Amino acid sequence: MKIIVDADACPREVLAACLTTGRDYGIQVWTVASFNHKIISDNHIVVGDAPQEADMKLLNMTERGDVAVTQDWGLAAMLLGKGAFCLSPDGREYKDESIEFLLEKREAMAKFRRGGGRTKGPRKRTREDDENFISALVCIIKKARDKAKN
Repeated sequence: MKIIVDADACPREVLAACLTTGRDYGIQVWTVASFNHKIISDNHIVVGDAPQEADMKLLNMTERGDVAVTQDWGLAAMLLGKGAFCLSPDGREYKDESIEFLLEKREAMAKFRRGGGRTKGPRKRTREDDENFISALVCIIKKARDKAKN
C-alpha cells in the first residue's frame, strides 16, 4: 500500500498530514504534480504540463489497495475502478455508490458555467478541515489494511 497525492492543487496542510501519517503508519507517500510546487516529499514525481498528464501518471502508478488523495472527481472515479481507496482534501471518502452522482453534479456545474453562470470557489480552509482530513485518512488506511488481510 502507498499513499498517492495529486499535488497540483493539494493544500499544504493536507500534504503535510499525508507525509506525517504515512511515516506514522510506515506507508510510502508519493506526490505527483505537473510542475514543481516546491513540494517537500521523499517520493515526488514532476510530469510535463500537458492536460491531464499528472492524472494519467497517478492513474498508472496506482494499484489495488492504495490510498489516493485528490479533489478531481473524474480521477477518483477511475482510481476507484482500479480498487484504490480515494479521499478528498476535505476528508470525504469517494465511494463507488456516490461517485456517479458527483460526476453528474460536475457536469451540471460545468454546463451552468459554460452558459455564463457563476459558481462559488472553495471556502477558506480551517483547522477543523485539517483535523477531519487526518481522521478520515487514518480511517481509510485502517480500512485498506483490513481489506488487504481478507
